[in-house]
Amino acid sequence: MNTSLIRRLRLIGEDQVCALAVRDGVIEWLGPDSQAEQFEADESVDAAGATVTPAFVDAHVHTVQTGLSLSELDLSGVGSAREALDRLSTFAREREGLISGWGWDESTWSDPTPLTSEAIAATVGDRDVYLGRVDGHSAIVSPSLLTLAQGRVGAGADGRVERDAHHAVRDALSTRITTAQRVAAAQRALDHLSSLGVVGFHENAAPHIGPTDDLAILPELAADSGHRPTLYWGAREAFDIAERFGLSGLAGDLNADGALGSRTAALNSPYLDAHEHCGHAYLDADEIAQHVIECTRRDLQAGFHCIGEAALDAIGSGFETAARVVGLERLRQARHRLEHVEMPSPDVIATLARCGVVASVQPVFDALWGGPDQMYAARVGERWEQMNPLRAMHKAGVPLAFGSDSPVTPVSPWDGVWAAMNHHNPLQRLDFATALDAHTRGGWHAAREDNSGRIAPGYRADLALWDAPGLGSQWRGPIEEPPHLSRLLSAGRTMWHEGSPRKVNA
Repeated sequence: MNTSLIRRLRLIGEDQVCALAVRDGVIEWLGPDSQAEQFEADESVDAAGATVTPAFVDAHVHTVQTGLSLSELDLSGVGSAREALDRLSTFAREREGLISGWGWDESTWSDPTPLTSEAIAATVGDRDVYLGRVDGHSAIVSPSLLTLAQGRVGAGADGRVERDAHHAVRDALSTRITTAQRVAAAQRALDHLSSLGVVGFHENAAPHIGPTDDLAILPELAADSGHRPTLYWGAREAFDIAERFGLSGLAGDLNADGALGSRTAALNSPYLDAHEHCGHAYLDADEIAQHVIECTRRDLQAGFHCIGEAALDAIGSGFETAARVVGLERLRQARHRLEHVEMPSPDVIATLARCGVVASVQPVFDALWGGPDQMYAARVGERWEQMNPLRAMHKAGVPLAFGSDSPVTPVSPWDGVWAAMNHHNPLQRLDFATALDAHTRGGWHAAREDNSGRIAPGYRADLALWDAPGLGSQWRGPIEEPPHLSRLLSAGRTMWHEGSPRKVNA
């Protein structure tokens, strides 16, 4: 048996110095530091007064894509097409071959001049260039890549690709990334997760995002680093893939609709800034019900990417049908999940609570695009106030699990906690304890693991130590200064500590 002691800890909101004993990865004892001498341990860690929390879980991440984005052209924060092209020009001088960039968001630009294929060609000639919008549901591509989307739904003459056209381009570019490059990108992403206090992560893989190779890469790397992955594949009827890779479900980015930023989220009434256009629904209620039923019967989690109210209405109807077919209790035991859940009606929220469906949500979306003057309001007007209803879902009994959707938004758990506490709609704000729980225990619940996420005997010792003596219910940020991580433990073993650029298996 392996035993360890972690001494001189502080629990959130408490001044008393405590200690905990870990045996075979599980917390065996928690008590005053003065009583820790009774335990004989193979290893002792001095926390030096650090505040301890459960380690974070990122409930929605694209690991290889996150690793790739760390070395790609960063277009987040650009204020115009001109600025994006300037960054592209500088980047092109330093790189050969394909240029892939990510993160532009025209809803924040003061100059409405659009980014176009023609402008890309004028900047870098005949280079292959893919510039993804921040939401990942559309892109601007160079003329050479636009040919890959010819004849596909969603291909625009200006170089904008969405829907089938976007998938065609992504699929073609994905074949250019070697396995070695994917492994290196995944390792970069895991190192990055460690440095931010993340032990558990949910890989939301899907055919339109990357190949099944990613599902094979991650378990071995995670086992070496100490991370605990939960793997999903966003496709219907892919039961052979689920069995081959030992997946938790056919869920995650199985798209019921698109995204508000790209105007592809399925709405019940037209977009405010695109009259007569209501987005795109990719699945109807019958298709949703059948997927949920088949997954339930195989003890797999079903789930969908869903943002607009029309998509969520169809999902609510699908789950009600599934409950009648397989029985409510069996449906609840499956612990199905939804991603994003930005515009659910009260009736849909009630259905999710009754069926035990987890809402895997990204509070930072509201921080970036919520409020009366940001993108959500531009797209749907006053309906933004009902979007991302975190408190309403929590009060109704819908389990919440927080994530980043990286690389759509950066992995940054404390930003997620902060955003949930400071929702643009005060009626939807969560308190500190509830927000922290959603980014820790909520993630484990979504993965159908109920033995982590609490600091108590009997729970796995997945722990994060922070140099933040004032951390507690009064914490309100600021978002620019998150608590500082000093050590991260997975099942009681150090996997990262301050000064280590990579994993540490102590």
